[in-house]
Amino acid sequence: MAGGIGIGLCLSFLVLIVVGTYSAAAGLAGAGAAGGRALGLAKGAVPAKYQNLVQKWGTLCPAMTPALLAAQLYSESGWNPNAVSPADARGIAQFIPGTWAGHGIDGDGDGDRDIWDPNDAIPSAASYDCELAKDVAGVPGDATSNMLAAYNAGAYAVIKYGGVPPYNETQGYVKAITTLAKSFERPIGRVAPSQQAAGAIYFAQKQLGTPYLWGGNGTPDQDGRFDCSGLTKAAYESVGIELPRVANDQYNAGPHPSRGELLPGDLVFFSDDLTNSRAIHHVGLYVGGGYMINAPYTGAVIRFDKIDTPDYFGATRVTKDGAAALPDRSVDAKSS
Repeated sequence: MAGGIGIGLCLSFLVLIVVGTYSAAAGLAGAGAAGGRALGLAKGAVPAKYQNLVQKWGTLCPAMTPALLAAQLYSESGWNPNAVSPADARGIAQFIPGTWAGHGIDGDGDGDRDIWDPNDAIPSAASYDCELAKDVAGVPGDATSNMLAAYNAGAYAVIKYGGVPPYNETQGYVKAITTLAKSFERPIGRVAPSQQAAGAIYFAQKQLGTPYLWGGNGTPDQDGRFDCSGLTKAAYESVGIELPRVANDQYNAGPHPSRGELLPGDLVFFSDDLTNSRAIHHVGLYVGGGYMINAPYTGAVIRFDKIDTPDYFGATRVTKDGAAALPDRSVDAKSS
């Protein structure tokens, strides 16, 4: 009897949270963040061993920011310095050898230009971007968008069309990188609430009590069971937002509110390394009051848990554009 009352109280509490989330979203949706562009990086968004490089070289020219450089590197390689693409693009910045020959620089001053060394490749990526920004400096419109368009389509196309050219691929690239950059910026104002948060919570609530399954996506052949990132992916999929499968990529699906700014529906993350989002090992859906709904581990069920633990890393306020901007890393199909 006592257990039934406890569950009832939790669900009543959750209903109030969901209603409050709708109210918050309606009341704040039109209130944008403070003006200006953030030059600082969100905590842990860039792996610690690359953070100083990205922060330094991300201010090389006015069209560039550290967050924008981080978004390009993450999109290109996922911070993998050994990445090789089918087109033979190499390293953390994914330079084609021919492009590297003309634009690679000795970023660390050790006397060589090594396409595989992030200490050369990250400065080279920033330098190449800024070369392109200079090439299209006389073109009207936003300097950053023109720089990114030149990176994707070539400076000639940007000059020819007087701005971002009318190519679907190029326009998509510009939108994706500028949107993705918001997940690397340290917010300088209030982060807009999610319009879809209450629906995601509603979905997760209906899974309470379901046994955990590592790699679980909630499919019928898995008896509707989930792991942590499978649950959050399905919760946001229920409201029309497609998240990546793994938790550390879900972290980049939007901007990052502080602990004191959390709203129901935010994703909350836990990491083995509090300086590196790539070390995230768990994700849950915040419901308010210091609690989340999550699929914890094998042998447990989907349940409420407190978020304030030593491995709490941070949070993401998921946006539809933010999720759409993420690169496809479906090869990494499972998470914790």
